[in-house]
Amino acid sequence: MQIHEIHIKRCLKIAKNGLGSTRPNPMVGAIIVCDDKVIGEGFTSPYGQSHAEVNAINAVKNKALLKKSTLYVTLEPCSHHGKTPPCSDLIISHNIPKVVIGCIDDNPQVVGKGIAKLKASGCEVIVGVLEDECKIHHKRFFTFHNKKRPYIILKWAETKDGFIAPKTKDKQKPIWITNRYSRQLVHKWRSEEQVILVGTNTVIEDNPSLTVRDWTGDNPTRIVIDKNLKLNSELKLFDNAAKTISISNKEIDFKKNISKQICDLLFKENINSIIIEGGSKTLQTFIDEGLWDEARVFVGLTEFKEGVKAPQFKGKLASEQSILDDSLKVYLND
Repeated sequence: MQIHEIHIKRCLKIAKNGLGSTRPNPMVGAIIVCDDKVIGEGFTSPYGQSHAEVNAINAVKNKALLKKSTLYVTLEPCSHHGKTPPCSDLIISHNIPKVVIGCIDDNPQVVGKGIAKLKASGCEVIVGVLEDECKIHHKRFFTFHNKKRPYIILKWAETKDGFIAPKTKDKQKPIWITNRYSRQLVHKWRSEEQVILVGTNTVIEDNPSLTVRDWTGDNPTRIVIDKNLKLNSELKLFDNAAKTISISNKEIDFKKNISKQICDLLFKENINSIIIEGGSKTLQTFIDEGLWDEARVFVGLTEFKEGVKAPQFKGKLASEQSILDDSLKVYLND
């Protein structure tokens, strides 16, 4: 493995520290190397605060070393004023002579402008080191800018015999198919995405909280599809634990493509990722309209014999693991 790849791999590793807090900004990782030694590291701070390059430069104790250093970063340094000043300007101001970049920023405000600015200053720029890995890492960011919608994760748990819910229920609460470790993992996933979405029936039948209770992190914004705004305000979904948004017939036309309209609404609100934990109807709607990127499917040992069938879909199996007696399969939409 080449030295540039080794350092970009390190950038990708530390970048993951920003998962769940940088949104809607990308979770970028950066390191600074001088004389084959890492002298500074940084990842993107929570939204509105310093970017990875800034944090890496600030971590260098002897700033004089920057004039003979190489900065490695997963994504092209920004060139525009947003919540913070351009990172490309900061790199230039410190006379860093070489920058190695994983992939180009597809944001129309950047897209090559940061690289051009660095080159114009006399900086040597190398682009495309571990490009595919960097693009996968920044999948939420690229989906938002390229497809004009959030990165969509479908999640459900099904029984060994293929049901996600029993035929009838006695109480307004979930009937667990998976073990508590699988459920804790779901709470971790919630902390990593901007919003979580369910349909009306799921709220009526389960009265879910949709919060991060068994994990440390921020609760996602909760979205419920409630066509006629019939849900009771006393439900857990409407407590103060997290923000909740209802999508009714005032926002979208339920006679048309529902999933596409929801994606358009979320794009306008600068939402770059969503996890959908709805019932079979909601999940199948997004599947049938081709609007999904990942499907995370748990299979437990429980059998219902009859009930609500799990969604039907086609996807590429990306990974499979066991969580005690549960099986977790992750599929990608080809």
